[in-house]
Amino acid sequence: MPKKARKKVNLALQGGGAHGAYTWGVLDYLLEDDRLNIDGITGTSAGAMNAVALASGFHENGADGARQTLEDFWKEVSRHAFLSPIKRSPIDIAIGQWSLDFSPSYLTFDLLSRFASPYEFNPLNVNPLKDVVEKVVNFDNVRACDGIKLFIAATNVHTGKIKIFQGDEIQVDSVMASACLPTLFHAVEIDGEAYWDGGFMGNPPLYPLFYNTETPDILLVQINPIERRDTPRSAREILNRLNEITFNSTLLREMRIVDFVVRMLEEGKLSTDDYMKVKMHRISAEELKPLQASSKSNAEWAFLEELKGIGRRAAESWINTHYDAIGNQSTINLREEFS
Repeated sequence: MPKKARKKVNLALQGGGAHGAYTWGVLDYLLEDDRLNIDGITGTSAGAMNAVALASGFHENGADGARQTLEDFWKEVSRHAFLSPIKRSPIDIAIGQWSLDFSPSYLTFDLLSRFASPYEFNPLNVNPLKDVVEKVVNFDNVRACDGIKLFIAATNVHTGKIKIFQGDEIQVDSVMASACLPTLFHAVEIDGEAYWDGGFMGNPPLYPLFYNTETPDILLVQINPIERRDTPRSAREILNRLNEITFNSTLLREMRIVDFVVRMLEEGKLSTDDYMKVKMHRISAEELKPLQASSKSNAEWAFLEELKGIGRRAAESWINTHYDAIGNQSTINLREEFS
């Protein structure tokens, strides 16, 4: 069978802590498969880290370089986690779950973060992830990577507005700003402005892809579930669901706008000369739904490898099913989702 032509897509990568290793698996498979040409990437938090690791390696050695740098990044994350006191408890291990729900160190730190600010319990603003990013990602390569346009999202603490870092603005601090959870780390100061996690205002934002690329197909790699059928009852379950709803809210609004514009274009009320008819696609981490929120803080290598494998299988299934639709039609029925 002759090899199919490569098709252009944009990628939108959600954040989600260690669950970002699922996105690593998706990217690893898509880069290996070689049927897609990535035009632009928008990312938040762990999605931003995956994005800069991919771009750094891609500029060095194409798809193979991108895959290697992504693996190097997650291995380094795991290495730092091995040295951390926050680990699974013997109970978690015995019952075979990846969560930290019974970990005394995790529970102590979680409780502390609810009563004290990071300026109090972490006055030196120690953040091991910054060391990881600086060690693995070559930001000169990232900024020089003309083949892939990057857009990194953060939230401006002073204005409450989203900030998109792109081009020469992309540096280690902008990536750390995108991943700055305000209960854990000091706000990241860049050019006199303070930034928190981009997920509050865009997880991930879609609009940079509309305005800065000519590729209408957007593939969303979604880690945080939009819908859960069970009503949360414990304090931890309620907080987890609140975070999921909050971090998906701006994404849902943008997807509504996409649906509205597409309807206006189809009805002839808007011109394709002025508006792009966006085609939305999604790889969602359904297999991650049963995982507890605390597992987002678990960076054990075995867990990261399992998440990677789940992501690779999801990407393989998606592209084999939907490849022909790319460039022709959306594979998400937005009207049905929002009806």
